[in-house]
Amino acid sequence: MKIAVMGGDGFCGWPTSLHLSAQGHEVAIVDNLSRRWIDTELGVQSLTPMDSIQERRRVWKQVTGNDVEFYLLDLARDYERFKKWLLDWRPDAIVHFAEQRAAPYSMKSDVHKTYTVNNNISATHNVLNALVETQIDAHLVHLGTMGVYGYSTVGATIPEGYLDVKIQKEDGSMVDQSILYPTRPGSIYHMTKSLDQIMFQFYAQNDRLRITDLHQGIVWGTQTEQTRMHEQLINRFDYDGDYGTVLNRFLIQGAIGYPLTVHGTGGQTRAFIHIQDTVKCVEAAITNPPEAGERVEIFNQMTECHRVRDLAQMVADRTGVDIKYLPNPRQEADENDLIVANEKFRGLGLDLITLSDGLMNEVIEIAQKYAYRVDRSRIPAVSGWNRERASQIVHDPVKANLKAVS
Repeated sequence: MKIAVMGGDGFCGWPTSLHLSAQGHEVAIVDNLSRRWIDTELGVQSLTPMDSIQERRRVWKQVTGNDVEFYLLDLARDYERFKKWLLDWRPDAIVHFAEQRAAPYSMKSDVHKTYTVNNNISATHNVLNALVETQIDAHLVHLGTMGVYGYSTVGATIPEGYLDVKIQKEDGSMVDQSILYPTRPGSIYHMTKSLDQIMFQFYAQNDRLRITDLHQGIVWGTQTEQTRMHEQLINRFDYDGDYGTVLNRFLIQGAIGYPLTVHGTGGQTRAFIHIQDTVKCVEAAITNPPEAGERVEIFNQMTECHRVRDLAQMVADRTGVDIKYLPNPRQEADENDLIVANEKFRGLGLDLITLSDGLMNEVIEIAQKYAYRVDRSRIPAVSGWNRERASQIVHDPVKANLKAVS
């Protein structure tokens, strides 16, 4: 198949591109390299050294003999250029990663909120719009997030995208309906993913586009089978307070002896998935498209759920580093349950990776290897969800006189 990976230079996009190429697909990366510019803006760098996209592609060709094409293009701004590219390259499938992916970054300021909305919504709509105008029947696979559901404490299982409800008619009889599960986004980033869902629903029913939306949990790990093949193919590893995902941040904190920073009570329950399972699930979704005219296919792409404080304790037990409880910069409940249905995801037949596996040690080893690249001042989470939360942020957890447990 000819597969275009939008945002293929990013944390999920790069290993997905290599995985698809390794499976024999013809792959093209379309990216504006904005994630690299955001590193420059934030004054931070990936823990792992990253070569240019051109050098990465050269090494992949050298190691495997496979070409991965690259096109520098901004999906959110270059609609006419993208439409022309689409007509020229004519993909069979499009994997859409081309969105600003960090909730904390989306909440840093009004400027970052505006950027996230303009970039994410325009990029998604431009892809959908261009597919209709060019009449290219490419299956669109989008990386969404479990965060569209919100983190409530209702105790009910979250279904895979759709909720079966009964609605009372005027005559008192009941009619069955299947609706999108009501969204409750917890950040501007999650709000854009919720809006993506509405756009997908419209274009699937109005223009018969074939769309799969993967509601993914928090990704942990950094390496996949392909990125391990050569040091210059290594995936990026974000550890800073804006882009570092919670488990990866704990693992690097443990590796360098920095206190594990738990915000609030640590009772937030989150869904998790390893990066290796992400790339495999994307491929499985590509090869199992819905038919034209069918509703959007939605998978809850997650492996397991854990409370944040339990993850911190797991890492503390492995590394001997203390845990520090800090004020929570996010506007969210102190505690929540999370029960998630993922039968369709598990039905893909993947051999899923769990936190009990040895790959946690691999992440710690990578963190220790590149510890000299860590800027410890960038570890704290300093983006507040509102003025009240921002006023409580601790900028130096190491010196803070706060509760610590070992």
